[in-house]
Amino acid sequence: MKEGLHPNYQETEIKCACGAVYKTCSTKADMHVDICSSCHPFFTGKQKLVDTGGRVDRFKKRFNLDK
Repeated sequence: MKEGLHPNYQETEIKCACGAVYKTCSTKADMHVDICSSCHPFFTGKQKLVDTGGRVDRFKKRFNLDK
């Protein structure tokens, strides 16, 4: 690699708002994130599934075909 051309690759700490700390390597210094895999609803199982009717269901409801 050429000298002075590439960014400095260093050890970095990534800190989440929930308090989790991850150590990795990056060209950026310490990073702060709002959400991580420890507190994201999809990964924790606390995700809310919103049941929205599809186009067919709305069509049937509009023309009273849902019998």
